[in-house]
Amino acid sequence: MKKYIRLLRLKHYIKNILIFLPVIFGKQLLDVAVLTDMLFGLVSFCAVSSAVYIFNDLCDAENDKKHPVKCNRPLANGTVTKRTAVIMFFVLLVICAAANYFACGINLFAWLMLAVYLIQNILYSVKLKQVPILDIAILASGFLLRVFYGSAIADRPVSNWLYLTVIAVSFYLVLGKRRNELVLQDENETRSVLKYYSYNFLDKNMYICSALTIVFYSLWSVDSVTVEFFGSNAIVWTVPVVILICMTYSFAVEKSKADDPVDVLFGNKFLLGLISLYGLSVIGIIYLMK
Repeated sequence: MKKYIRLLRLKHYIKNILIFLPVIFGKQLLDVAVLTDMLFGLVSFCAVSSAVYIFNDLCDAENDKKHPVKCNRPLANGTVTKRTAVIMFFVLLVICAAANYFACGINLFAWLMLAVYLIQNILYSVKLKQVPILDIAILASGFLLRVFYGSAIADRPVSNWLYLTVIAVSFYLVLGKRRNELVLQDENETRSVLKYYSYNFLDKNMYICSALTIVFYSLWSVDSVTVEFFGSNAIVWTVPVVILICMTYSFAVEKSKADDPVDVLFGNKFLLGLISLYGLSVIGIIYLMK
């Protein structure tokens, strides 16, 4: 069973919590009907993301065998056959479609978000991961597509500030991922696109995206529309926590050899604590303060 859990990459489902952002900031989290639809949506996106991970592993199996960590993946070490992986890929797509139908029926925008996510990641696995800058853009867009998908299900528009903040933090996370892949690349050349990047380039752009994340979030928190919608300017008090989260993530990236944001997150208890504090603070301000 463990081999299938690793193949599906269940721990990466934490990324799919992003679909709830429009609901949380739209004050719909306590709406039972909306929450039910969102849970079906979560199942749908978890299924399509696992399908994408399986497809990527099928494409990368030979290279993963040479990687110090990825060599332990089920397809790379042979504990799961390619035939089984292909069957699971199509089963997951069926689950994705069924769950999405229960979530939003024939909402075309939601279906489009799923289709774009699936197609662009297939193209990424086949070829585009070898194209510098474009590879980073595709990975970063995956976070934004999750937010737009949640927006479609809840029928809640994404504000300009939320859009900009998610874009900035997405690039920040993906640049950190490429930076640590470069550390491992020094010893094991398994990702050809890394030859186009340098530590200097990745670090500088991480700093830029980190700063933009803080600026966009801060501007959203003091925006008159935000204050009017929440009936309070208390959300501005979460800005220092966001700053600390960005600083801690940068610190964790430099200290860790993990090449994925999820692994960096789970490898740093202080970072986990800060994110939990932020989440509880936001929910408390939005739903408990009058």
